Amino acid sequence: MKYFDVFNGDADGICALHQLRLSEPRPEAKLVTGVKRDIRLLQQLSGVRQARITVLDISLDSNRDALVPLLQAGCKVFYADHHYAGEIPQSDNLTAHIDPNPDICTSLIVDRLLGGEYRAWAIAGAFGDNLHLSARQSAAALSLEDATVSKLQEVGELLNYNGYGLTVADLFYSPQELYKAVAPYADPVDFWEQSEALARLRKGYRDDMASALQYEPVRITPAGRIFELPPEPWSRRVSGVFSNQKAQEEPNLAHGLLTRNPDDTYRINIRAPLNNKQGADILCRSFATGGGRAAAAGINFLPWPQLDLFFRMFDEVFGDKEVKD
Repeated sequence: MKYFDVFNGDADGICALHQLRLSEPRPEAKLVTGVKRDIRLLQQLSGVRQARITVLDISLDSNRDALVPLLQAGCKVFYADHHYAGEIPQSDNLTAHIDPNPDICTSLIVDRLLGGEYRAWAIAGAFGDNLHLSARQSAAALSLEDATVSKLQEVGELLNYNGYGLTVADLFYSPQELYKAVAPYADPVDFWEQSEALARLRKGYRDDMASALQYEPVRITPAGRIFELPPEPWSRRVSGVFSNQKAQEEPNLAHGLLTRNPDDTYRINIRAPLNNKQGADILCRSFATGGGRAAAAGINFLPWPQLDLFFRMFDEVFGDKEVKD
């Protein structure tokens, strides 16, 4: 029997898989992942038969065309995710735990399935997905001290920071490498205290954020703020945590971040208002390479002639009535 662990390369995907493998070790499983926006991962398993496949934190809707043949080929698939799924295939070979609630992430879904066995890692994953309230509610259930919660927050945010890039070459570590760095640690606080990988990410994060925070919004409307960062590896790395920080600053506003791709299209990050986590997926799925969830979504390649349309739809989705450029 062949085993595959397929997971999003961000904090939520890594923390979700880590919980499962602490509970049920599977060292023989092949790791299949990529940068955060590389979500059509099941395509890499084309032709696989009679395997056991775990899939975490990638949209079922985006992977449906690859998932159905795997199920028909006798693969047993365990699927946990919080993104828009569309119609879930009906198959005895599929065990699906899909919850698109905007206040939950895949790490919290796995935590629920495991009865809180490794909840500290789920808290880190939730912080990484910018679900601060959900993370703190889970931390309160463990009666964790504030200092411990802060360490879990930093673990999640740094793991998430490493996931963003146009290619793996933009990252400090490939997601496979980072997962393997996490794997020896049952307690994320030990990882925070001892990991050389986390220390390297901490320095990179400080440097990249110092550069990013010099940039002001390029567009402000009653709906939200839109920023643009230069087309550099550091800006691609920091795009997720920068977007999350700006969303935390103004929780009643939506936020967008533009970064130019090498082909002159735009890569876009969207955060719905934290006080009304709706609409990011609707906006991004209106464009050919967009996707995500209600609270946070993105577009991989937006042609520049569509930028004005994007601005108009941003204002419509998030309630703008008057533009103030």
